[in-house]
Amino acid sequence: MIETVQQGLEAEGFKVSIAKLCKWFEVPRRSYYYKSVKAKPKVQERFVEPIKEMIEENPSFGYRTVAYLLGFNKNTVQRIFQIKRWQVRQRAIGFRPRVQALPSVAQIPNERWSTDLCRVWAGKDGWAVLALVIDCYTRELLGWHLSRSGKASTAEAALEQALISRFGTLGRVQEPFLLRSDNGLVFTSRSYTALVRSYGLKQEFITPHTPEQNGLVERVIRTLKEQCVHRTRFESLQHASRAIGDWINFYNTRRPHQALEMATPKQTYLNYQLAA
Repeated sequence: MIETVQQGLEAEGFKVSIAKLCKWFEVPRRSYYYKSVKAKPKVQERFVEPIKEMIEENPSFGYRTVAYLLGFNKNTVQRIFQIKRWQVRQRAIGFRPRVQALPSVAQIPNERWSTDLCRVWAGKDGWAVLALVIDCYTRELLGWHLSRSGKASTAEAALEQALISRFGTLGRVQEPFLLRSDNGLVFTSRSYTALVRSYGLKQEFITPHTPEQNGLVERVIRTLKEQCVHRTRFESLQHASRAIGDWINFYNTRRPHQALEMATPKQTYLNYQLAA
């Protein structure tokens, strides 16, 4: 600013020293003459290349996930993200009043499961419906089923797959636990509610129009869409089912979770069993 003022005065025929201008504007001269000697931040290319390859393949991965999968220090990865400007700018969230209700969390495995449906475009087969079942403690996707039908049979197949995955067989569970869902026609149908009761589970419904009360499964659906569905042009229902199955296996066995202290859902369940 001082240089601009000095040049403007000289153009009008007035010559004023820098010292006098600094005095007029109450700016210390040393501040005016200060030149930063700080070197530009440097990064090691041996870290940059594998990080770049991973985020190009999976743009939605954060620095913690990248650091875990590559075995790098998370602070090093975060610094490279900042220097290279690879971090995604977070959207500001305004005030949104919500009802007070119990969130979809659990203190131990098989205390509360959560289930929901979403739609997936399956190319020549048109829109398909995907049902998911997640353990709210381990975050493990225990069951899923993709079909062209949005009927109760789709959600029932996902639930039965979850029971087989966790307990190894179909039948009444030894200790009843909660199965949380929204109030949709599928989850309130006679067929589905009867199936849930037959296995010894208790249904738990969220408050209407408050999907955040089923937040864990809602969040995993978003992650699935970001990292798989929206990044792949499915040609058919079979293609979609194969790709989603591969991603769910990756999610359960390889993808770390910050809420699980950077463990995977499978590791969390195994660690709980070993400690029990």
